[in-house]
Amino acid sequence: MNVDGSCPSCNRVVANTNINGSITSGNLDLKSLARGSNDEDVSVPWHFKLLVGALVLYLAWRVVDLFR
Repeated sequence: MNVDGSCPSCNRVVANTNINGSITSGNLDLKSLARGSNDEDVSVPWHFKLLVGALVLYLAWRVVDLFR
């Protein structure tokens, strides 16, 4: 495949490239994609906090019940 994404024998476009070129493992930065932008401040949903609190209470009760 040529640099522009075309076949070397028939010159048909095999892979579409954008203005940045083709995406390869060499030019893809997964850490920056996972980090996101700094203006995104996403908090944990309230129902997740509720479930974690209920789990802590349940496990605490299981420990107390273990020694009774």
